[in-house]
Amino acid sequence: MSNKQVEQMEGIIYQVISGFYYVWSGNKSYTTKPRGLFRHQKITPLVGDRVIFELNQEDPDSDGRIVKLLPRRNEIKRPSVVNIDHAFVVMSLVEPDFSYYLLDTFLVSLEAKKIKGTIILTKHDLLVKEVGEAAADAQVDEIRQVYEPAGYDRLVVSADEASIQAVNDYVHEGLYVIMGQSGVGKSTLLNRLIPDLEIRTAEISESLGRGRHTTREVTLYELNGGFLADTPGFSTVDLTTIAKEDLRLFFPEIRRKGQACRFRSCLHKQEPGCGVKQAVEGGTIPASRYENYLHILQQIEETPPRY
Repeated sequence: MSNKQVEQMEGIIYQVISGFYYVWSGNKSYTTKPRGLFRHQKITPLVGDRVIFELNQEDPDSDGRIVKLLPRRNEIKRPSVVNIDHAFVVMSLVEPDFSYYLLDTFLVSLEAKKIKGTIILTKHDLLVKEVGEAAADAQVDEIRQVYEPAGYDRLVVSADEASIQAVNDYVHEGLYVIMGQSGVGKSTLLNRLIPDLEIRTAEISESLGRGRHTTREVTLYELNGGFLADTPGFSTVDLTTIAKEDLRLFFPEIRRKGQACRFRSCLHKQEPGCGVKQAVEGGTIPASRYENYLHILQQIEETPPRY
């Protein structure tokens, strides 16, 4: 193609099916394939990639060609999504019971990838039935007191429409994913944020007409000017790639209080003049956060380094 025939555009890959890459650009979808050189360079475009692609203006029905992947900021695997801006970490208050440690492992993994995390507490209505409204509200408030000083927003979700709307209203520009352990209500939340998700997924597959044996790992859906990944599959985290010296950076309140430590290399364990331990003793860093920091640090120290 000559230069006169080619128009270059920038967009985001929102779906991959059978080797075709569907790119959203300027409120319009384009079907593309990557240039052959990518395969030789072992470059695989992924959902969430920002790309430069070319269109043949003399043949508008032809597929576009991805010619460049813009730099990635982060990636979550199984399934793979890149350039994530925001993650909803879904934790149930009951069935399964809330776990401070599990929540902290999710938040640390996000901090390490520079992804903003928001905590969503589900099954509040079930907790009220189990322990009463006063006790349920007290538990939610206790969680708020632990995570608010660290800068984490918290949304409480019950079966009512208003709480789902509150999550919907939270979404704006950027790429959002949902993560959390099994049984906390991730799929329920996703299906209520994207009504008729299964129907829309089937319609997309049918309209593409690429045959019955297509594979589709994840799709991004437009929501309030942003994108929401249609997978609740992010249920485990890998902390083995985090260096022990870096872990303190991924607890925001420990990172701040650590600036007062006598030693710049302080790991906040047994070192003298530790500003973090002083903050824990003074109550400005919750004990649960500090204990979970030490627990994760021990795990990292006992795990052989991965190269």
